[in-house]
Amino acid sequence: MSGYDVSDDPYCYKGTSVLKNRARLRDAKTLDAFELEMMALRSREPLPEGRFTPAHYRSVHHHLFQDVYTWAGKYRTVRTAKGGNWFCYPEHIASSMNQLFKKLEPPALKPGASAADFLDAAADFLAELNAIHPFREGNGRSQLAFMHLLSRHTGHPLNLDRVDAKTFLPAMIASFLGNSGPLRSELQKLL
Repeated sequence: MSGYDVSDDPYCYKGTSVLKNRARLRDAKTLDAFELEMMALRSREPLPEGRFTPAHYRSVHHHLFQDVYTWAGKYRTVRTAKGGNWFCYPEHIASSMNQLFKKLEPPALKPGASAADFLDAAADFLAELNAIHPFREGNGRSQLAFMHLLSRHTGHPLNLDRVDAKTFLPAMIASFLGNSGPLRSELQKLL
């Protein structure tokens, strides 16, 4: 949860960096533990099925975080950055998501695509989705959950139990900086 650069954040309790939450927790570590527990419980339930649209993606986020945040499934309204790198400005999130999700139409992300074509397209899609970062919190976990659904749909299911944060996170950062090769390699390890 921590690590975002946001000033005067209306999502946080005044004078803190703790996100407002349904349990009214004011301690960041306690909120992190609560969020992890609630998300883990929700992740045991089937993820929402859909048509792989922005609305479907929002429903996945809502499903995972509905017990923690009132704004689960809603695009963020503040500008955020991580490590000095700014994500998509909130006024452009909806149009950027609509544009990005058109990339799910080509054959590489449809059933019957080769694993190589799927990996190329999936890495590109995931890199752009991460750069948009449409939610105030829970982007990475929503991205992986959605990729699980998409990979299963295409016939190339990803085993998310094999995600190694030590290598996956640097690959996501590299993709943000324009190099999606490491991210493709990480996705290939999950096939």
